[in-house]
Amino acid sequence: MLSRVAESLFWMARYLERAEDVARIIAVNFQASLDAPSASQELTWEPMITITGDRDLFTAAFARYDAESVTSFLTLHPGNPNAIASCISRARENARAVREQISREMWEQLNRLYHSIVNADLATIARNPYDFFSEVRNGSHLFQGITDATMAHTEGWEFIQTGKFLERADQTARILDVKYNALVSNMGGETAPLASLQWIALLKSCSAFEPYRRAHSQLQAWRVVDFLLFDRTFPRSVAFCLDQTRDALRRISDSPLDRPANTAERLLGRLCAELTYLDIREALADLHMFLDDMQHKLNHVGDAIAQSYFDVNTMPAGVAAISRYVQAQQQQQ
Repeated sequence: MLSRVAESLFWMARYLERAEDVARIIAVNFQASLDAPSASQELTWEPMITITGDRDLFTAAFARYDAESVTSFLTLHPGNPNAIASCISRARENARAVREQISREMWEQLNRLYHSIVNADLATIARNPYDFFSEVRNGSHLFQGITDATMAHTEGWEFIQTGKFLERADQTARILDVKYNALVSNMGGETAPLASLQWIALLKSCSAFEPYRRAHSQLQAWRVVDFLLFDRTFPRSVAFCLDQTRDALRRISDSPLDRPANTAERLLGRLCAELTYLDIREALADLHMFLDDMQHKLNHVGDAIAQSYFDVNTMPAGVAAISRYVQAQQQQQ
């Protein structure tokens, strides 16, 4: 597979997953803000900007953190590269670049989602935010289902899985980091009057509320963190996503589990092992530092994937050695 094709498939999946995650956290925030007192509205909406890491861009365009400003910035604002419209547009452009590699049904679904989003306006979203954000989430889910059902599960499909699960792990870590820190710092942990609602909102931001309640009868901070980080049966936990990313890369390189073929696989192997053997109490000792370090490591994994598969100027060590050997043999002849 050409490196440009693999890169487009990888980023197509990442951008669509990012759009879905942003849509989910805004929808959950709208619901949570109905139960929050007016004095805490800024506390409710400010973390949304922190999660995406675009605080400087937001403050340059808007004066305060409220539902209208944050929604506008995270959905349609042209100056925000992580806005829903921007992410779906980039996913579509990547799909267009590899139109011959994906199925007709995949292209039609992504194209349909793109036109429904770019034709929306802020007034329409404000009147019925639930419908708009449900359309984004359901459109992403439908695209994933169509992909699994209509695309051959070869290298191209594996790069889509790699992009999707790496982005999902990063988003779960970001949401947990920002929301947990805001809850503990401003609401007195899990015993404050509004804390239960906010813990529920945190879980719903990761589509984890119902799975969590099936696994645990009590809503406790450490159990929420443990579930979102370590539960390998929940498809949005960090551990589950990293396992899926590692397995997809291993199938691409066709390497045995105990013999990683490149830097990306080695970094992922270390991360998966760390999550396997880490005690939850060690993570909770300084959760912000742990999750911040986790996000840096995920960025390094993304860079390593790009260097191993997308950067045509970077040759893997094994291939480089073979190339040098062939050149030496040619010179001797």
